[in-house]
Amino acid sequence: MDILSLDSSHIWHPFTQAATAAPPIAIRSGLGASLFTADGRELVDLISSWWVTLHGHAEPAIAAAIAQQAQCLEQVIFADFTHEPAARLAARLAGLLPGGLERVFFSDDGSTSVEVALKLAVQYWHNRGQPERRKILAFEGGYHGDTFGAMAAGQGSGFYQPFRTMLFEVGLLPYPATWAGDLDVETKEAASLAALDAWLDRHRPETAALIVEPLVQGAGGMRMCRPVFLQRLAARLRQAGVLVIFDEVMTGFGRTGARFACLKAGVAPDLICLSKGLTGGFLPLSATVCGAEIYDAFLGGGFERAFAHGHSFTANPLGCAAALASLDLLERPETAARIAALEAGHSTRLAALVERSQHLVRPRLCGTIAAVDWAEGGEAGYTAAIGPKLKRFFLERGLLIRPLGPVLYLLPPFCLSEDQLDRAYQAIEEAAATLS
Repeated sequence: MDILSLDSSHIWHPFTQAATAAPPIAIRSGLGASLFTADGRELVDLISSWWVTLHGHAEPAIAAAIAQQAQCLEQVIFADFTHEPAARLAARLAGLLPGGLERVFFSDDGSTSVEVALKLAVQYWHNRGQPERRKILAFEGGYHGDTFGAMAAGQGSGFYQPFRTMLFEVGLLPYPATWAGDLDVETKEAASLAALDAWLDRHRPETAALIVEPLVQGAGGMRMCRPVFLQRLAARLRQAGVLVIFDEVMTGFGRTGARFACLKAGVAPDLICLSKGLTGGFLPLSATVCGAEIYDAFLGGGFERAFAHGHSFTANPLGCAAALASLDLLERPETAARIAALEAGHSTRLAALVERSQHLVRPRLCGTIAAVDWAEGGEAGYTAAIGPKLKRFFLERGLLIRPLGPVLYLLPPFCLSEDQLDRAYQAIEEAAATLS
């Protein structure tokens, strides 16, 4: 049987309605910013294959690091044991992150890194003799993953209706989404902070933590906020003694123009969640990082104070080796230059795109992430009918652009060329003229 027949018989694809979806596209290989299909076509990957691919597909340095590690140690239980790649990676992350974030808990993916952060926050207060502090704050439109704790924190995204009665209560704050030329941003930020103040007036003694995607809400529609908002938010939470969790699963490792969004925002969170680009997109791995104060709250003579959480592949040596190689690449001057060039390229092209098309509105940019909204009427949100039409339009032109409903965004690997970026913007302009 061929690949598509086997797939049709046995595979259940994510975020897909199998009854109506077109057959999946079989990919044979990848190189740089391109994917190559089994039937010989080239697709320019403008979404980094779900935001994971940093330096390009089949990046030789990362592939070589994995191959070398596989000949030495492929896996070992991480309870009672350790190994060099994990220790070196934890130290590297601690050296790159701000504000004393130095204790690294490894897990498997973005959702589990969020689960770990939420559990750490709640147990931190429990271990300190304040078990009543277990309420979590989050933002409307936020998305933090698909496990139950992550779903609860992201229930403002609207993805989880079948599970609503099973999710713990989360306080939801309005998100002050902004864009270029937004004249109401100060009003929206003030309203969000006022909602936070009102929540803290009622629930401060019961609140454990707030979780936020710093600077950019990803799956919620690439909605962006200003660094000054995060600074004001964090100041209020610090004064109230509420922990700050930054979900940098998507925004980490250069995506926002800085190595981490927290550095660009000028805010050091209490916990940070990392995944996706951590291994350059090669292998599943995630990390939840906190400071000494949180770590020390779990120390004691009895196991009841310990963090009883783990995964079979925690700190997998292959994943850690890939991450170390990816960080080597990320810290090279040429990578910083590529990131800056991508941001500059987005900036000029995005402005021109919106100026030429009345159907594209609310342009926004943060580092290598650019987004614009389709202004035509119709259903809004992730299931908007325009989304699949746009996706097909771009695929026919050899471009992997996967809109979030009416939101068109580009989040490419750092190796994307000027010509490839031009092709993307030309296709978006063509789509606005053709499909409107």
